[in-house]
Amino acid sequence: MTDVIKAIILGIIEGLTEFLPVSSTGHLILAGNLLNFEGDAAITFKIVIQLGAVMAVLILYWKNYLEIGSNLIKMEFSKSKGLNVIHMILAMLPALILYLLLKDTIKSQLFGPTPVLIGLVAGGLLMIIAARSKRKNSVDTISYKQAFGIGLFQCLALWPGFSRSGSTISGGLLLGTSQKAAADFTFIISVPVMLGASLLDLYDSRNLLNLEDLYLMLIGFMTSFLVAIIAVVTFIRLIKRLRLEWFALYRFVLAALFYFIVIL
Repeated sequence: MTDVIKAIILGIIEGLTEFLPVSSTGHLILAGNLLNFEGDAAITFKIVIQLGAVMAVLILYWKNYLEIGSNLIKMEFSKSKGLNVIHMILAMLPALILYLLLKDTIKSQLFGPTPVLIGLVAGGLLMIIAARSKRKNSVDTISYKQAFGIGLFQCLALWPGFSRSGSTISGGLLLGTSQKAAADFTFIISVPVMLGASLLDLYDSRNLLNLEDLYLMLIGFMTSFLVAIIAVVTFIRLIKRLRLEWFALYRFVLAALFYFIVIL
């Protein structure tokens, strides 16, 4: 199988899993192991193509981004006006700081099948606990304190397999938001988070990549974006309505299957 075909397959997997709390990074690592698509360049590839899927979020939440941008221009930071740039910063800062401190360890120690399986199971257990909380509110009512708390839960997603959306939605539920509000907030902050992570990782890997690597990343990026365009509306609606226990069950089954097929 050529690297181009592998890039397309991984792009499809990313586009289908980015909007569900099942860990797109975990899926990419497990699929990369099965496809023998590994190494430093492959790790950067798996991070960068996630941005392709996340960019599809711009289509669904463009009004929210427009409002946040408008409030920033007007220097309007009142919580009564809904989400603003302070919510975004508070939610992104904890994971950004932790990633900058631990990025080398994360890439060298956690981008493998065994850590992913641990993350899938641990993340599933967190989601089962969080699913017990039942609230009704909109994303515009999220407080600064809740935004920062969700940002702290987002740190769990630095461990591949935990899932960024799974961690932040679970955190939102435990901090008093509804599943819908937590999901909306998760996807709204996903664009700047993944944009920053992708650019930072590309810069750090600039001496390790060649033109062929960049070509494969472009293929994976475009594939994940196109697949995500098709999946984004359906899957985001699904995550707002389907109880988290069902996603946790899928994670457990996936972890068990991969353990028995590959690791044993």
